[in-house]
Amino acid sequence: MGQAGMAEAAVRYLRSVRPPGSVEALPRPELRCVAEDERAPADPREFRRVLGTFATGVAVITAPPATAADSPAGFACQSFTSLSLDPPLVAFMVGRTSTTWPRIARAGVFCVNVLGSRQAGLCRAFAVSGADKFAGVAYDAAPVSGSPRLSGAVAWIDCAIHAVHTGGDHLIVVGRVNALGADAGADPDGPLLFHRGRFTHLTD
Repeated sequence: MGQAGMAEAAVRYLRSVRPPGSVEALPRPELRCVAEDERAPADPREFRRVLGTFATGVAVITAPPATAADSPAGFACQSFTSLSLDPPLVAFMVGRTSTTWPRIARAGVFCVNVLGSRQAGLCRAFAVSGADKFAGVAYDAAPVSGSPRLSGAVAWIDCAIHAVHTGGDHLIVVGRVNALGADAGADPDGPLLFHRGRFTHLTD
């Protein structure tokens, strides 16, 4: 039985054992900051160390100027993920204190540029705050949003902002995919990866 058949069978079973309208929504969890006189549930250094064992890809999120007075916006991002196939959705996380995010939010669109293994320097350039991140960077316009599509990226995903959710000290940005593409020949060593605080790639 395929995944679709299994899902349909599960729905039929749940309907047979639970009458319609009897499912109650779970209460929303109570979220709050840790007070100064309380112990944090996890030491921040240990949190970073343990979560650093999870290897991630590296992307640069870009957006076009929102107004004539603006310039293109972009920042390096490890927290990008696919979210939904139907409708096609992706997501990334950005810190609440980011100075780049408000510019992307004003534009209402963005492009995810998945970096290749040889683009660690480009990633570092987009991780710097306050600099002209696009100086000397080759790019063209993504086909729908016009967001900068960086040359040499192994893949690009052109999106419109679909929703924004809070997540602690970060925001969870959901994008609806309008166009995308990949260039298998852009980097023979594959995508750039980040693991245990350093860049790596698949051949390692």
